[in-house]
Amino acid sequence: MISPETIALVKERTDLVALVGESVRLTRRGASFTGLCPFHKEKTPSFHVNPNRGFYHCFGCKETGSAIDFVMKLEGRTFAEAVRALAERAGIEVAESMTEAERREAQAARRSKDDLYAVNHLAATFFEHCLRGGPGAGPHPLARYAHEELRRRGLPLADDAGATDPISDALQAFRIGYAPFGWDALGTYLRQQGVSPVLAERVGLLVPRSSGSGHYDRFRHRLMFAVTDVMGRVIAFSGRALPDPSPAELSSLGLTGPAPQADSAPAKYINSPESPIYTKGEHLFGLYQARQAIRQRGEAILVEGNFDVVALHARGIGHAIAPLGTAFTPGQAKLIKRFAPVVVLLFDGDSAGKKATRAARAPCREAGLSARVAVLPAGSDPDDLARTHGPEAVARIVKGARGLLEHLIDEALDGDSFGGSSLPEQLARVRAVAALLADEDDPSLRMMAKLYADRLSSKLVIGGRSPDDLRQLEHIVEQSLSRPRQNQPAHAREVTPTGQSTESWEHARSRAQNQEVSHEILGSILDFPELLVDDDVQAALECLEGDVALAIVAARQNFTFEMGLAASEFLAQVPAPIHSFAAGRLVSPVFEAASAAKAMLLENSEKLSRQALARQKAAVMSQLQKSTVDADAENALLRELFQRRAGRLGLS
Repeated sequence: MISPETIALVKERTDLVALVGESVRLTRRGASFTGLCPFHKEKTPSFHVNPNRGFYHCFGCKETGSAIDFVMKLEGRTFAEAVRALAERAGIEVAESMTEAERREAQAARRSKDDLYAVNHLAATFFEHCLRGGPGAGPHPLARYAHEELRRRGLPLADDAGATDPISDALQAFRIGYAPFGWDALGTYLRQQGVSPVLAERVGLLVPRSSGSGHYDRFRHRLMFAVTDVMGRVIAFSGRALPDPSPAELSSLGLTGPAPQADSAPAKYINSPESPIYTKGEHLFGLYQARQAIRQRGEAILVEGNFDVVALHARGIGHAIAPLGTAFTPGQAKLIKRFAPVVVLLFDGDSAGKKATRAARAPCREAGLSARVAVLPAGSDPDDLARTHGPEAVARIVKGARGLLEHLIDEALDGDSFGGSSLPEQLARVRAVAALLADEDDPSLRMMAKLYADRLSSKLVIGGRSPDDLRQLEHIVEQSLSRPRQNQPAHAREVTPTGQSTESWEHARSRAQNQEVSHEILGSILDFPELLVDDDVQAALECLEGDVALAIVAARQNFTFEMGLAASEFLAQVPAPIHSFAAGRLVSPVFEAASAAKAMLLENSEKLSRQALARQKAAVMSQLQKSTVDADAENALLRELFQRRAGRLGLS
C-alpha cells in the first residue's frame, strides 16, 4: 500500500497545469486556466484548472479532482498506477507500507515485468523496421506481401501512392509491422541486442525447438499487430497470415524456412500466449489508442477483429476497440466502464456475430455497462463497410443502435423467422424472451422491454390466432404444440350495426375504457410525482401497458425529491399520442392532496385488474365453446381461471 505521505507529496509536486496542458489547450483566466473539457464534447470551454488549490472542475459534465484523478480518468489507470506514474514524473520514490522483505520481492517482480515489456518493445520495433525500413536499411524483401494486404484493405503505407495522413497515423499508432519469413529472424535480432531467449520465450515470441537446443520464431511471414495495455506498453502480438512466397522467389533471395503445407492452410491469426504481463480476457485491442475518444464520446464501439479497429481508426472513428481472440469477458466490460458508461456492439453480420451479441449481455450486466447493438448488413463486417461505403455509413449504423435487451427480444420474435420456425423452436424463443425479462434488474427497463415484447407478440399469428401479449403467445404455442389443430366449423357471428363482429366491438369498447382509466392513473402521478416511490403505488403501476407505461418510465427517470419532476425533460420523452394529455395535466392538476390522488390511482388500478380478469375469463369461455376438447382439458381451463381469480383476491 502506498503511504499517505507519498500520495500527499505527489499531489504537492505535480504541476497540474503542465499535466493537464499535455492533453488540453489551456488559457489563463484570472487565478485559473480554462479549456475544452477532455471528458465530454463541448464547443465553449467549461473546464477549469486551479493550480493554487490543485484541482480541476468542469462546469459542463461536473468532473472534478486532483492530478491523480485526472490521470485515472484520462488514461484509465488504477489509483496506485496513477500515483506511481506521477511519482516517476516528479522524481519521487514511492514509499509503500510493507516489510523490507516484501519490498524487495515487489521490486524484483516489478523489474522482471519491466524486462518483459522491454523485450516486447524491441520486438515491435523490429517488426516495424521490417515493414517500413529502419536506420540504414530498407524493408524486408518479402514485406511487399504485407504492403499488398494493407493496400487491399484500403490502408496503404505512407510511401505508397495515394496514402493519406490519417491512415499513416493509424498504422503508426497501432505499430503495424511485418514478421519475416524464416525460422529465427527475430531470435537473431534479440540476441544481437543482448536479450536472453528465455525472456523472449516467457512472452511467447520464441518457441523452444522440439528436438535439440535453441528456439525458433513464433511469428513468421505475418502482418503484425502490437497489443498494448492502457498505459501504452506492448504486452502481446497478433499476426495475420500472408500468401506464401514462391520457391523461386525464396531461392532468389537466399531464404529458407518452413515449407508450406499443401493440404492445409495456415491459421489466419496467431496470437501471443498468455504471459506474466498478458491475460487476453483482461485487455482490449486498441483501448490505449481509443481511450480519449471513448472518454469524450461517452461510449465505445466494440468490433470483432483487429483489422476492423485499425480500419475504423484510420477513417476517423477513433473509439473502436476489440476483444483479443476470445469471447467478450466481464473483465473487458469492466475495463470499458472505466472510460465510458456505454458500449455499442458492432459485430459482423453473420451467425457468429449474432452469437457474440447474445453472449455479450452477461458481461455487460456484470460490469454495469449499458450496451446497444448496431446491426450490420448480412455477411459484412465494419472493415468492409468502412472501405466500400465510407465512415458515414458506419456512423449511421452506430447512431441507429438499439438497446441490447430490445435487440434480443426483436431477434427472438422476428415475424418472418418466428413464423417459419417449428413449434418447439417457437416455444423456446418465447421462453427465452420471458427469461430475458425475468433477469432484468432495472424495473423501468423491464417494463419498457415487456411492453416491447408484448407489441411484437401481438403482431404474430400462430394457428390463426393473434395474442395480446407475450404470456398469451406462450399459451397459444403450448396449446398448438400439445394437440393437433381441429377444423373449426364455420358459423355466422353476431355483427353490430357498424359491421363489426360483437366480439370485435366489445374488445374495442374495453380498450377505450382501459385507456381512460390508464390516463387517470397517469394523471394522479403527474399531480403528485412523489407517489412514484410509494410501495402501494409501485405495485399498482405494474398493471399499466402501452404509451401510459412508457410515460410512467419517463416520469421515474426525470423525478427527484430535491427537484421534483423535470417537466420539459419528461415531456420530451412522452409518446406523441398522450403528449397533449400529459402537458395539460401538468399545467392544470386535478387533485389538491396526495392522499386523494393515491386513493383514485389505487381504485383505477383495481378497475384495470378486474377488466384484465374479465378478458381472461372471456378468453377461457371462448375456448370452451369453440374448441372440441375433452373433459380433462375443460377442467384444466376452469382451474386456470379459478387460480387467476383466487390470486387476485389473495386466496392462493
